[in-house]
Amino acid sequence: MIGDELALAENITFFERLYIKLFGVPINGLRIRLRRILPVLNGSPQKVLDAGCGRGVFSYQLARKFPESRVYGVDLDAEQLAVNRKIAEKAGLANLFFREMDVAKLEFKDEFDLVLSVDNLEHVEDDDAALRHLAGALKKGGRLVLHVPGFERRWFVFAFRENFAVPGHFRPGYRLEEICDKVRATGLTLSSAHYTYGFLENLSNNISYAITKAEAKNKFIYALIFPLLNIMSFMGHKSRPKKGAGLLLVASK
Repeated sequence: MIGDELALAENITFFERLYIKLFGVPINGLRIRLRRILPVLNGSPQKVLDAGCGRGVFSYQLARKFPESRVYGVDLDAEQLAVNRKIAEKAGLANLFFREMDVAKLEFKDEFDLVLSVDNLEHVEDDDAALRHLAGALKKGGRLVLHVPGFERRWFVFAFRENFAVPGHFRPGYRLEEICDKVRATGLTLSSAHYTYGFLENLSNNISYAITKAEAKNKFIYALIFPLLNIMSFMGHKSRPKKGAGLLLVASK
């Protein structure tokens, strides 16, 4: 199951561990993004960066997908990184490394064949600086895969309006042309840019937010309904919405 590495964490209960082993990482929005992003992470990169790795779910997937690569997950949360390191060790992911680092002040230069940033820019006050550092971390010919929330989302079957107001976000999201312009300003060449979160994905994500408020509230209720939400979002993962609550961009140096 995708993200079942989280079952190796030490600070969870037996039932949480069992649940994760059965269903994988129980975060519907994250599962939506994983299904959208993993297929575009191709090639044979020698060195990979997961910028703003958080719980490390994408980092674990990258380390498994590219076993001959050196994968680095960076984040500012030192406590979470310590958890990630223990999980990576238990999972036998010897090619995965975690470092405490500010995405807006990356120390890497011309090092990576692939840089991934998933729903991280909205957490960074100076997002232009972060994008410049992400681009600067790429080798010539390297690729940036970027996912960000859209500025608007459809609320159930009603009209679009501003995206979730989530604690820790400096902005609700981005409009398509806005984020494309920001990426081009770094000197990278865009090869694709499109919306994610089709109707079923968006509906399941709205229900998730109504339960958890993006703060892990009502865990028992969410645990009961997550399998259904995950099936619902899976059914919509191949849709190509003309407008959606997320944006996926691929650019090269």
